[in-house]
Amino acid sequence: MSDTVVELSAFLPDEAATLGFGEKLAQVLQPGLFVALSGELGSGKTTLARGILRGLGYEGKVKSPTYTLVEVYELSRLDLYHFDLYRFKDSQELLGAGFRDDFDSRNVCLVEWPERAKDLLPIADLSVALAEERGGRHVRIAAQTESGKNCLARIAT
Repeated sequence: MSDTVVELSAFLPDEAATLGFGEKLAQVLQPGLFVALSGELGSGKTTLARGILRGLGYEGKVKSPTYTLVEVYELSRLDLYHFDLYRFKDSQELLGAGFRDDFDSRNVCLVEWPERAKDLLPIADLSVALAEERGGRHVRIAAQTESGKNCLARIAT
């Protein structure tokens, strides 16, 4: 797959653009994918997740799972697990919470603050880094698996 896009970068000038980008990303997601969302507080991770859920047809309220640690959305074509590991102080807390069982071929897992889990999570199919820039956000998506490369190739067309 040498011709396949392995990284995608874009400037998102406002919240509407971030939501729209999430909706576009939703169209290429398939069960079994792990999407890691990284960035500082306020960089748009939850906004992007909200856009992804909208793109998958979810119309309810999308809240940050900072306090619940995970929000589960059962959608028509997949189940999406939205994790927020910000409150984890020790990667071993992930083991105690039992979340690793949710990373399987039936679910899409979006994880905010994946670095807090250190090496206890599988390799992310897509690593999404968000950063505030010029009043908007810069997003960079890197594919780390063949499934991730396939998603990026489809989103880039």
